[in-house]
Amino acid sequence: MAVFELWLTKLNRLFLSKQSKNTIERIILILAITSFIVHLIFIYAANLFPFLNPESSLLSSPVAAVYTPFSFILIYEVYLLVYYLPRSITTYISKQYEIISLIIIRRLFKDLANLKLSNEWFSIKGDLQFTYDILASIILFYLLFWFYRLNKSRKQLNVETPSQDINLDRFINFKKTIAVILVPILLGLVVYSFGIWSYFEFTEIDISLKELKNINNIFFDEFFSMLIIVDVLLLLVSFFYTDKYHKVIRNSGFIISTILIRLSFSIDGLVNTVLIVFAVLFGLIILAVHNSYERHLEKPTSIN
Repeated sequence: MAVFELWLTKLNRLFLSKQSKNTIERIILILAITSFIVHLIFIYAANLFPFLNPESSLLSSPVAAVYTPFSFILIYEVYLLVYYLPRSITTYISKQYEIISLIIIRRLFKDLANLKLSNEWFSIKGDLQFTYDILASIILFYLLFWFYRLNKSRKQLNVETPSQDINLDRFINFKKTIAVILVPILLGLVVYSFGIWSYFEFTEIDISLKELKNINNIFFDEFFSMLIIVDVLLLLVSFFYTDKYHKVIRNSGFIISTILIRLSFSIDGLVNTVLIVFAVLFGLIILAVHNSYERHLEKPTSIN
């Protein structure tokens, strides 16, 4: 057991320390800037080199080049989600919501490059999706504000009456173990997913193969499927440390919210956008009721 804890500490320091976070942040920033410049070069060179697939929507306008650095920003957000997992479940969930809202923002940059400005705006599928997404991004931004506000008030409540549960360290160590395992898995998934997509996007292949991928869903549909598994594990293990009704309902509600986000990747159009907004709204309401329950009916605990 002591050997396991020693290795856990070393791996946590390697992947999830503040120093590692700062290093990864600098690397991602460099990659984002470099990728933006390279994408612009590809756009202007697309007509000269047929193998670059000049019909790609990502090579149609310089505006689409913003899509690429945003993808690296999203990768950093994924890392932050894992980074905050051992620290707080609610902060970990808020990072999920940040990621899905940034996916919508990234999608806006891609759609901006292909807008068809005309009097038939509401009959053009791409323009309608742009309208849905720009409204959803505003709504999600506001919902996230309230989620963070509720999370802050919950932390203040816990500070006032801290938990004395000696088993809390075990739960934190479990979350650290999950986080350490997730880092290499997610890194491998990023490389694999974007490698497959790049091959599909920039080579001339049969159109039926291209239908297997959707650039907005690359990596993230598998990512949120993995998060559902992680959420369920956290819920089950939390039973060892608390059996309080409001904690069980909160964690179960967060799982439902994650499932709704995952389902949104399997559908397009208005339903996709509505599912995402409803998922975040559901999580917000669950947290609000949980906080009220804890404030008025229960003594706060640190299993968060």
